[in-house]
Amino acid sequence: MNSSSSSSSSSSVGTMRYRVFASFHGPDVRKTFLSHLRKQFKDNAITMFDDQGIERSQQISPSLMQAIRESKISIVVLSKNYASSKWCLDELVEILKCKEDLGQIVMTIFYDVDPSDVRKQTREFGSVFKRTCACKSKEESEKWSKALNDVGNIAGEHLLNWDTEANMIEKIARDVLKKLNASQSWDFDGMVGLEAHLREVESLLHLAYVGVKIVGIYGPAGIGKTTIARALQSRLSNRFQLTCFMDNNSKGRCHQSGLDEYGEKLHLQEQFLSKVLNQSGIKICHLGAIKENLSDQKVFIILDDVNNLKQLEALANETTWFGPGSRIVITTENKELLQQHGINNAYHVGFPSNEEALEILSRYSFKQSFPPNGYMELAETITNLCGNLPLGLRVVGSSLFGKEKDEWIYVMQRLKTNLSRDIEDILSVGYERLDESDQILFLHIAVFFNYKDCDLVEAMLAEGNLDVKNWLKILVNKSLIEIYANGKIVMHKSYI
Repeated sequence: MNSSSSSSSSSSVGTMRYRVFASFHGPDVRKTFLSHLRKQFKDNAITMFDDQGIERSQQISPSLMQAIRESKISIVVLSKNYASSKWCLDELVEILKCKEDLGQIVMTIFYDVDPSDVRKQTREFGSVFKRTCACKSKEESEKWSKALNDVGNIAGEHLLNWDTEANMIEKIARDVLKKLNASQSWDFDGMVGLEAHLREVESLLHLAYVGVKIVGIYGPAGIGKTTIARALQSRLSNRFQLTCFMDNNSKGRCHQSGLDEYGEKLHLQEQFLSKVLNQSGIKICHLGAIKENLSDQKVFIILDDVNNLKQLEALANETTWFGPGSRIVITTENKELLQQHGINNAYHVGFPSNEEALEILSRYSFKQSFPPNGYMELAETITNLCGNLPLGLRVVGSSLFGKEKDEWIYVMQRLKTNLSRDIEDILSVGYERLDESDQILFLHIAVFFNYKDCDLVEAMLAEGNLDVKNWLKILVNKSLIEIYANGKIVMHKSYI
């Protein structure tokens, strides 16, 4: 057993007190392998907990169980006599429970034992295990057997595959450091309203379900869909074998110059598999490559800012492409695109309340959750001018950090006539993705019909032979307008 202290915290594993916890059979490895691993970890600033002061008994001490739960990584060193210890087996059960419930990372080291013998409890390892179970209940024996089967299926380092133990230990230390630094979930701590969004999406993901689920997140540009998706990846990635965030740049343009539709999909799959498998320049010759590579892998994939059905057909056309327990999250401005792909589990990201919007602006402009004395009225006015759009609040709030009142007044006056260039660039994407006829209706609403009744708009435009009702639905699905319960058409003020 070993652990190293850390003051960081993680949303996915609760409060982290330790970086690493190791489960091992002392007589097998303490004076040999473990002592070398301890030295290597010390050289890499990964301090190890000294367990020799803990008294062995029939039950694992509560403090040790707590240490397991409060560790980011557990390393299980499976040696010939590991299963001779009830203590080790109970540790293993708790470690795997933390992996399932809390997303804890579990690493395995097979030290002079074959993974197959651990999984099936055969040969010498199996004989040792059977002796341990001899005086135990059937329920306890089955619980340990399942734990050994599960841990034997976790790919790890196998001593027989290495030329020297020293080289293996160096590799283990590098892997531990990489995993410790892989997730920075605290980057999202304190983001206003984020926890509520994450709870909603996690309920749709139904993480306990053993099948594959595809979930959508939709809403207007600048509302925070990408932030929610990145926070989800940071929080949940430890529960999956592979994880990948495909943003709009990494997906590339769906229409590649000189490629037909089949060639475009091949190109997208090559980019996707290169990123998921962390292997640059993967080349494929058929569209079954994703299923061939990932159908036995539990993956967490985010496809961000999807705007074309062909992207979904190329990258997530069938749930059978991915292994049991996989989750695919798609963010888009276009609700209709999700419906066309048969994705009914979708979360709509709404605008923050006035109170939340004011807090977002304050966090960026004052580094606190509310405006200081003398700035409340100005902050409320600017929040309203940004239309409670999180992107606008972030951009404008950052620009006002450390500024005096006269500069706040200048920005307030400018916002009444012009948006920030950063905000304009992002909002214009939704308009540019519309067909020409949809753009015409969009402009009509922006100029003449904002806050007007649907029936009035349909009557006013009826003579132009326009299918106004269908076009309004398109603009709603693409998160460019809303139609309130009273029939009023509302376009966000950032577009006007």
